[in-house]
Amino acid sequence: MTLIVPNFAESVVVRSAEAEVIGQAPTTIRLLADSSSTGGALSTQRVTLTDGADGAKPHHHANSAELFYMLDGTAQLLSGEQVVTAERGDLVIVPPGLAHAFAAAPGENADILIVITPGVERFEYFRHLERIAYGKVPPESLLDVQELYDTYFLQSKPWDDARA
Repeated sequence: MTLIVPNFAESVVVRSAEAEVIGQAPTTIRLLADSSSTGGALSTQRVTLTDGADGAKPHHHANSAELFYMLDGTAQLLSGEQVVTAERGDLVIVPPGLAHAFAAAPGENADILIVITPGVERFEYFRHLERIAYGKVPPESLLDVQELYDTYFLQSKPWDDARA
């Protein structure tokens, strides 16, 4: 077992008005704290999904766990081979190596706080997703940066069935 000892000297305070916002409805991501600001302890963002919008497609992280805390609404989360419905106040933690994905439940909104630990520099990953959404780079470009962001995409029949 490896112990991560964060290396940062001051508290991290991110004011809502100062958080960088990526995207717009139906998918909005607020970048809160990246690994570099937390000494590698964690990276975190807030994802708001409206009207059943997709969040992340099935993937896994080789070296990090991912925590999903439902601030509001209802979401579907893939955890391994299981699709879980989570509501306000629910918490789902996915260990390293386990397939996961998330989306607002069909016809619902979801507001999710996501924490990845140990931290990975993720802000640039979300900026990359925005460039894909605006057609500035092709979707396949994500395959070139999977290792950099510890995000490895995969197929999931349970997820595909739940989202059909």
